[in-house]
Amino acid sequence: MAEPKRIVLSSGKVRYRLMVDAGRDENGKRIQVTVTRDTARECREERDRILHQRAAGTLIVPNKITLAEWLDQWLEYKRRDVEETTIRGYRVALVHVYEQLGHIRLQELTEDHVREFVDELVARGRRMGGEPGTRLMISTVEGILIRLRSALRRAVVRKLVSVNVAAEVRPSLADKKTDKRERERPKPWTVAEVQTFIRGIAEDRLFAPLLLSLMGLRPAEVCGQRWRDVDLELGTLEIANTRTMVGNARVLEKDTKTASGERVLPLPQGPWEALRAFRALQAAEKAAAGEAYTDTGYVVVDELGVPLNTRQLREYAYRTMRRLGLRQVRLYDARHSVLKALALAGVPDVILAAWAGHTNASFTKRKYVSIEAEDMRGAAAALDSFHGALSEPPREIL
Repeated sequence: MAEPKRIVLSSGKVRYRLMVDAGRDENGKRIQVTVTRDTARECREERDRILHQRAAGTLIVPNKITLAEWLDQWLEYKRRDVEETTIRGYRVALVHVYEQLGHIRLQELTEDHVREFVDELVARGRRMGGEPGTRLMISTVEGILIRLRSALRRAVVRKLVSVNVAAEVRPSLADKKTDKRERERPKPWTVAEVQTFIRGIAEDRLFAPLLLSLMGLRPAEVCGQRWRDVDLELGTLEIANTRTMVGNARVLEKDTKTASGERVLPLPQGPWEALRAFRALQAAEKAAAGEAYTDTGYVVVDELGVPLNTRQLREYAYRTMRRLGLRQVRLYDARHSVLKALALAGVPDVILAAWAGHTNASFTKRKYVSIEAEDMRGAAAALDSFHGALSEPPREIL
């Protein structure tokens, strides 16, 4: 076993130093830790501590890696498990972390660093002025924290740090209340607005694809729909392919976001008939265009058969909303309106989640079903009956 060596510094001070074998890294390279103390006894004690922790599997070897360097490694590791678009979303979410905390050594990062970062992130958005909608939402800050916690949790597993210093950090309650009070969140369409939109697009060429959005499909699922996945005889629609956008510039075609996202839905009568008509229209367009037509097999295409991407479908929908004088909402928000309508109609939670392409019914209701005052009219009517019963004069007892 290594013993301390006596060394004399240039100042004349005597210290003791030894090398401790701390095991091997993931590449099989030996890890050696240099221990320098004022006495030989202190050197031995530190050596024994290191060897004990190594045997127990709890040893954290000192290193100089910064948080930014570790985040780069973590993002590369995550590529095994998530889609390219998700990795891009992670990197965007962590931009502020890179800028403000990235220079700090991973092993020197503290809970105070993370808490001050979160408080400053919220406060800076408020100091910038402008409309509340231009600031970082509390939900966005919480999303940043989720990614940071995940990266640090992985660092704990890899024994780069002993604890996840972001585990208990949250935006303050005061900031949450301020955000809720100041920020006007766009609401999904009401039933009346949905019906106005449907009536207004009844003669539109893209009537059928827009109706699919009003079935609760994600925009990427609508644009990824292929005719071979639509059974116009049985009236079913299989969702097995998506076409999404990377950076709002490049189309990425892939399978569904999750295994539960791959599903078969029965077509309501309106979308079923609209798809029949759209199929016939495309056949006529193909015959008229001749060789100029590109037969790609997608449902959502232009007059020459070229597939539309999610950006083009979204912009088309926005123009249609403006033409009809409707509030402009995201096509994705139509998903909220649909799932809420199904929930209020009494569709069982398990069916609601399956329709949405989720595995967790409680997540579907928590995320997509927000109850407004108008939705509770039935409860008010029930109370009217209850109060009326209470106001009846007591019966005379004979």
